[in-house]
Amino acid sequence: MGFYFAQALTGLASASSLFLVAAGLSLIFGVTRIVNFAHGTLYMLGAYVALDIIGLFGKEVGFWLALPLTALIIAAVGGLIEFTALRRVYRAPEMFQLVATFAIVLILQDVALAIWGSADRFGPRAPGLDSVVRIFGEPVPEYDLFLIAMGPLALGVLWLVFERTRFGVLVRAATQDREMAAALGVNQARLFTAVFCLGSGLAGLGGALQIPRESVAQGMDLAIIAEVFVVTVVGGMGSILGAWLAAVLIAMLNAFGILILPEITLIVAFAAMAVVLVIRPYGLLGRPPSAPESHPPPEVRMGALSGRGWLIVLAGFAVLPLFVGDFLVVLATDIVVLGVFAASLQFLMGPGGMVSFGHAAYFGAGAYGAALLSHHFGVGMIGGLAAAPVAAGVAALLFGWFCVRLTGVYLAMLTLAAAQIVWAAAVQMQEYTGGDDGLTGIWPASWASSNDAYYYLALAGGVIVVAILRRAASAPFGMALRAGRDAPLRAEAIGVDVRRQKWFAFTLAGMLAGLAGGMFVYQKGSVFPDAAAIPQSIDALVVVLLGGVDHLVGALIGAGTFRYLEDSLNQFQFWRAFLGGLILLIAIAAPGGMTGLYPQLTGLARRLRRRPAA
Repeated sequence: MGFYFAQALTGLASASSLFLVAAGLSLIFGVTRIVNFAHGTLYMLGAYVALDIIGLFGKEVGFWLALPLTALIIAAVGGLIEFTALRRVYRAPEMFQLVATFAIVLILQDVALAIWGSADRFGPRAPGLDSVVRIFGEPVPEYDLFLIAMGPLALGVLWLVFERTRFGVLVRAATQDREMAAALGVNQARLFTAVFCLGSGLAGLGGALQIPRESVAQGMDLAIIAEVFVVTVVGGMGSILGAWLAAVLIAMLNAFGILILPEITLIVAFAAMAVVLVIRPYGLLGRPPSAPESHPPPEVRMGALSGRGWLIVLAGFAVLPLFVGDFLVVLATDIVVLGVFAASLQFLMGPGGMVSFGHAAYFGAGAYGAALLSHHFGVGMIGGLAAAPVAAGVAALLFGWFCVRLTGVYLAMLTLAAAQIVWAAAVQMQEYTGGDDGLTGIWPASWASSNDAYYYLALAGGVIVVAILRRAASAPFGMALRAGRDAPLRAEAIGVDVRRQKWFAFTLAGMLAGLAGGMFVYQKGSVFPDAAAIPQSIDALVVVLLGGVDHLVGALIGAGTFRYLEDSLNQFQFWRAFLGGLILLIAIAAPGGMTGLYPQLTGLARRLRRRPAA
């Protein structure tokens, strides 16, 4: 009995840390409607800043002084980010806001690397709370009891702020209806900045409180952000009380899940999120939007590339090996594979209007589908490539049935849960997948073993995928899909089964992502769980938004730009900051992506030609 009680207390301590960070994220989303990927990085910065404050003032005074000072400093950092970058993308579609916050993650990661280095750092125990107490005979750290008290205390303070102050009234009004609040004279710019400062300060405080419990290191931001997203979504985006309830639920599941069934600890939080979202699509205490969610096309539109244009692009790719060396051929193969993967996501996001944070689930399913057949049954390359879209299609058919019932960020987070389940299966099923060691020695057939030969094979696969997606987008199926995206109620009224159309689109996109995964396996000769991990999904998302979600060619342009920049800049220590700065610049200056620049540049050229000579 005592052991389980102590385990419950450990879970409650973790819940308080999660709640502080998740409350800030929920608050920011509730008012600004931005899904802030950089929130975890602010948490990491808070931990680093707190360590510096402790080092400056000494352990005894510095630790307790670090808590409020860190919150204030990170609040100021958050306000600076909102004022200089995010304020420029509030009018952009949600997808571009998302990629802007991801760009900020890349920049801040390199800022942290430049200031604090890459070595792990360890903080001191909390002065006065550095021993244990025995409860029912079991040792419980005093600091855990302090954290348990911090959670309800923070919840109470936030409740007072939002229920008993004018600022809280304005925040609640903006959360429920931003447009009406603006019409009544609320200064949205000031309100958004204040909310972003408050949310960022909570993230920084959460990082500072975590110092006695874990080391401070690069990468701790990505380790926390997925779980914080889960807590925020399960509780209901914008609900502070919901975030606290969800934090307790997820922390207790983690605390006892490791005792009951250790194998599921990697996915228990995401499985819980999936169950909650299927039962309550807007989370435990979340509310549906005041108006039906829609997915308008980007402000800048680009017409379809003509058949002649596609032939020119294909001819350029076809003659490429004749003029470049092996290194660039391999790089071009990488671009083609990434382009196929991104094109499948572009179809889902563009005509389908569905944002996926977990599209790597189907890339990974296809990769493992081909690799398992090759490794365990000796199936050749052609059989493996044929099996890859089938395996991914089955996974997409299953997960899609649940995902398409949701919209907006809730749909995106359920796709993330699906990807984590596939990733965890690849890690845990070591007997079949090799676990973290992966599966190796999976090479293409002898006739496709040279760099040039495999490049042409990948190019052929890319041509097939582009042809399928172009046909699907222009067919009645694609038109019905866009109708369901732009006006779901009207589409339903004229007889379009919007949910079924989305399910079919989800499955098709998953199958083509699986084909990209199969091509990836035979190119690299191996597959690891990273193929289904969150960074793989983020890469595809960034590629689509970088190139332009409005048209299929944007995925190919984005893939070429992203992979070339990544390969070229990887030799520099702070390459992520440069790449993040470029992505942020495009998100602010060209919300239509790189393809969106085309009509702007041609329009500028026409105006210059029409200008009369002096």
